[in-house]
Amino acid sequence: MGDQERGRRRPLNDSDISPESVQQPRPKIFRGDGFKSHDRDRSEASSSRGTSRSHAPSTSHAASTSYAASASRGSRDPVGPTSSHPSGPGGHKSDRRPIDRFEIVNTRPADVVTKQGSDGKQIKLLSNYFRLNTKPQWRIVHYHVDFAPEIELVRVRCGVLSEHAKSFGTGYLFDGNQLFTTKKFDEDVTVLQATSKQGVNYTITIKCVGYISTAEPRFLQVLNLILRRSMKGLNLEQVGRNLFDPHARVSLGEFSIELWPGYETSIRQHEKDILVCAEITHKVMRRETVYDILRRTSSKPERHQEEFRLNVLGLIVLTDYNNKTYRINDVDFTQTPRATFSCKGNDVSFIEYYLKKYNIRIRDHDQPLLISKNRDKAQKSNANEIVILIPELCRVTGLTDNMRSNNNLMRAMSNHTRMNPERRIERLKTFNRRLHTTAESVKVLTDWNMKLDEKLIEVQGRVLLPQKIVFNDNARISAGDSADWTRHFRNQRMLTTPRSGLDRWAVIAPKRCSSELRTLLSNLNRAAMGMGFHISCPREVMIYDDRTSSYIQALDDCATKDPKLILCFVPSDSPERYSAIKKRGCVDRAVPTQVVTKRCNKNGLSVATKIAIQINCKIGYTPWMIELPLSGLMTMGFDIAKCSSNRNKAYGALVASMDLQRNATFFSTVAECSAYDVLANNLWPMILKALRQYQLEHQKLPNRIVFYRDGVSSGSLRQLFEYEVKDVVEKLNLEYKKVSSTPPMLAYIVVTKSSNTRFFLDNRSNPPPGTVVDDVVTLPERYDFYLVSQTVRQGTVSPTNYNVLYSNIGLSPDKVQKLTYKMCHLYYNWSGTTRVPAVCQYAKKLATLVGSHLHAIPQNALEKKFYYL
Repeated sequence: MGDQERGRRRPLNDSDISPESVQQPRPKIFRGDGFKSHDRDRSEASSSRGTSRSHAPSTSHAASTSYAASASRGSRDPVGPTSSHPSGPGGHKSDRRPIDRFEIVNTRPADVVTKQGSDGKQIKLLSNYFRLNTKPQWRIVHYHVDFAPEIELVRVRCGVLSEHAKSFGTGYLFDGNQLFTTKKFDEDVTVLQATSKQGVNYTITIKCVGYISTAEPRFLQVLNLILRRSMKGLNLEQVGRNLFDPHARVSLGEFSIELWPGYETSIRQHEKDILVCAEITHKVMRRETVYDILRRTSSKPERHQEEFRLNVLGLIVLTDYNNKTYRINDVDFTQTPRATFSCKGNDVSFIEYYLKKYNIRIRDHDQPLLISKNRDKAQKSNANEIVILIPELCRVTGLTDNMRSNNNLMRAMSNHTRMNPERRIERLKTFNRRLHTTAESVKVLTDWNMKLDEKLIEVQGRVLLPQKIVFNDNARISAGDSADWTRHFRNQRMLTTPRSGLDRWAVIAPKRCSSELRTLLSNLNRAAMGMGFHISCPREVMIYDDRTSSYIQALDDCATKDPKLILCFVPSDSPERYSAIKKRGCVDRAVPTQVVTKRCNKNGLSVATKIAIQINCKIGYTPWMIELPLSGLMTMGFDIAKCSSNRNKAYGALVASMDLQRNATFFSTVAECSAYDVLANNLWPMILKALRQYQLEHQKLPNRIVFYRDGVSSGSLRQLFEYEVKDVVEKLNLEYKKVSSTPPMLAYIVVTKSSNTRFFLDNRSNPPPGTVVDDVVTLPERYDFYLVSQTVRQGTVSPTNYNVLYSNIGLSPDKVQKLTYKMCHLYYNWSGTTRVPAVCQYAKKLATLVGSHLHAIPQNALEKKFYYL
């Protein structure tokens, strides 16, 4: 674990444990190239399989010894009101409320006439969208369906209702609660009778909710439901919200995991047409259950409860009996499956419940119970509704940190998940072909008069010119077509370095590593001299062992001499030692620290060059700059990271530039915030601190501010737009009014890295860095564009989406796009471009450092230094 990572093509990072992906997105295990991602492009509507209930006993924390209640809801109904189910000891019914998971938020500024630019070289691209050539032209009738007696299983509901299929006309859709047809019954309330295969008589009450016209946003929801219903004909299984193909599973037997390939789809109204976005995804399925983990951690009876909690809390598990996924929030060791809860007025044990409901026999009657909070109600007032799960019925999904650090496993997975453009295009065409040739899928689409184009959609893009990188003595070097200027450091001096060089610093290392330390210091000196950075001999503190306490004691001793930087040379990675060093340096002593592992010497001058760049940044100087025509400009980046030691806490980080035309420096600040609050309550005080620093350095406030907001989900967009943006605008105006200054010109831009949109060149390769797309696949209700800012040599590039929520900055779309691309060249951990503007990458890096290692706010004295690199 060190501040310097190995290899020329990898970005510099402070830790090898959780490096952020800045050059090449990780192979879809995290996002971008195959594994499950969450963003606005995915299908927001549930399919008709398993949408209305989770079918696991639910309860409230109010019940401590006996569990109450019925089946809790797993995922919201896609359209219309939810059904009411008893919940809690009293069996009260929840209020019905409309659910609109496909909400369209109009954020396009009213004065934006066009969002399309014209600069750059025209380029022809393909994208992973299919045009919807025809769609239903009639009105769709929306009904709500109730069953008496109540039926919990969705598939049973569908089966009972199907007896009256002829009454609904050609093409109907039922998701367990909501019924959509093209036929209107004579009465608003229709009562039907049906008998199940088991001979149970049911009364079906069908109430008309209203009509859904083609002009309504909800119409797109219905189209999504129809598409997902047609995909069932491909024999796909729903896991969570997405559909996967278990028959095409890839077994990695050596690692006891399986990869299930699947699809994420969505239908939306784009600029001119209704388009279907289709993306290839994978689900990691582990062969072990939570019960297997319980048995594995029981080898030490005195600590097995603590170890079991550490191993399972936060895991996402799959229950095969209903294909639902849950996050484990707690473990109840005081209860077992013998415990009873109230189900339809009767006390039933979990053993009896699963035997009667699913014909599943629970083998171990003494295992503890797992607790999962209802995800849909996690941020609602009724947040203590929970779902109770049985360990032996929960299959573990996803990867552990140990798995992620297993290079052999990651390499084996990337062979299947990291698809190059040609392979991805073939998979998409195969998906389309299966929809057009599978009888059941064709029938569903035909019944609803829907037809997909068989070709991927063509998009016109533009490639911006390569940027000029500015070094010392006003030397300007082109970043080139690949946006990589690593080799230029061999004969260019860094933009700014201290006049006296690094003349007061210390090195801490174990005595047994003295030889390796000599090699590192020699390489560091040679590399720094070539970049015009003089490094004096450090004060060396040799310790007898590599224990954490030894490093901390030595660091405290060095800090009394007021060093500019302390370098800790460590023989190997150790998360505990790394966190302790960083916390002591950033929180307690206000001294930048550099952690370097012994293995960095294997790459000689290459790694030493990057360490020298990092050290120069950490003491407050700048290695390079870009050509920036605007003066008086402040760019800000904001992101949030959860606290690893307390999941209820999170840390927001803001990084701002200080007029890069004049002094090329940055300012950073951190504040604690709630992990569950969409809005950053401490955002304005952080912005105000940045403005005060700018005013201190330039004796005035910035004329223009470009604010890049990261860490926003699609479901939070409306709340952000209606509250946070307006709050920032109002307070900025008041602040400028206090100093009798004209309010700033502001652009507030939401940055989304996890987009399902992909672009391909006609030759089936990735588009070059600087590629901009602002038409066809963008959304008409937004001022948005896509930007490919990196060179990607493996897998398929994932473009970043930028959504301008507010703008009075007076810049044309061309200039906003070019400014954003320029800002992707300023991340000093990597001599190339990043996926997002550098201020966003810095903010993410800082928030992650504080949330994962420091767990406390760093000293203010470090705010003008890149101590978090």
